[in-house]
Amino acid sequence: MIGDMVERVIAACDGAAKGNPGPAGWAYVVADRAGVPQRWQAGALGHSTNNIGELTALEQLLTATEPDEPLEVRLDSTYTRDAVTKWLAGWKRNGWKTAAGKPVANRELIQRIDALLDGRDVTFVYVAAHQVNGDPLNAIADKAASDAARTQEDAGGTSADLPVPEPVAASAPRGGRSSATARRSSTGGGPRTLAARYPGVCPCGRSYAKGGMITKVGGSWGHPECAGTHA
Repeated sequence: MIGDMVERVIAACDGAAKGNPGPAGWAYVVADRAGVPQRWQAGALGHSTNNIGELTALEQLLTATEPDEPLEVRLDSTYTRDAVTKWLAGWKRNGWKTAAGKPVANRELIQRIDALLDGRDVTFVYVAAHQVNGDPLNAIADKAASDAARTQEDAGGTSADLPVPEPVAASAPRGGRSSATARRSSTGGGPRTLAARYPGVCPCGRSYAKGGMITKVGGSWGHPECAGTHA
């Protein structure tokens, strides 16, 4: 039940596939009850689909959290959410067949998730992905899953080394560009600068604050004035 008064551990999970199917990965981030990230984990899946990445992320998250602690799972996959909250009971009644009589896709993975959910107090909250001022935990999980899919390397850590999501540019309003979130640098021909959604560290070694203007610096993000030096 969403909106109850139970204090819950808050977490987010996400999957990614570059090509769908293609190089795939999964990730989760676990926060405290105030929503402050505490730890994260990501893994490579080889050649797979986005849905398998999403389901694997949920399976890994449930495995890595205490079953007796109420949990809130934030995710941007309606497929994963609906699979475990809407369709699962019917699939089991129908012998793991869909309403159309076809075998349920990803059955073994969904069965493992079903077993992990048994007896647990878990709520699922859908959050939209890639939004300006979107859910920060989802953005971290999205970045970690995407990195794992791209590099095909497992990773993990604590709040000290969270993946830093790339800034999301706001859609330009009708009649002009949004100057609050994305704008060209004052030089006119320079690279696009964005307001940082999260604090981070420039390749020059100096940090930048949330809301500070940043641009692409080499393969990362940093101070606009460092773009030429560290390209």
